[in-house]
Amino acid sequence: MAQFDLSIQPRFNETDGLGHINNTVIPVWFEAAREPIFAIFNPELDLNHWNLIVAGFTIAFTAPTYYGKPVEVITRISRIGNSSFEVLQQSFQAGKMTAEAKTTLVHYDYQTEKSVGIPADIREQLGTFLVV
Repeated sequence: MAQFDLSIQPRFNETDGLGHINNTVIPVWFEAAREPIFAIFNPELDLNHWNLIVAGFTIAFTAPTYYGKPVEVITRISRIGNSSFEVLQQSFQAGKMTAEAKTTLVHYDYQTEKSVGIPADIREQLGTFLVV
């Protein structure tokens, strides 16, 4: 099964008063790790032609993430619908999963403010990252 991988070195300023990476930071890392998926829909990442919108996001923090050790973010696809799809992401530090998120993205036309079916070629590309 294919996946996208992003390695992140936590920054000191992302650490909270308890010595953990703040829970508001990990969703930002997950968004950064979705960039290869954005490029499937919009290869130039041209904001004037943006065609995705976030419909929902859930996250579970399964263990603290700490400053000083790299974090690996794994990104896969967990569902493909007609105009929407779900991205499954997990962060790992020292081999331990620290968070898991599911984000629903919609192929979207901002001019008409309506969802648009995912074209077959893009659906096929997403399918190579589908968790079965």
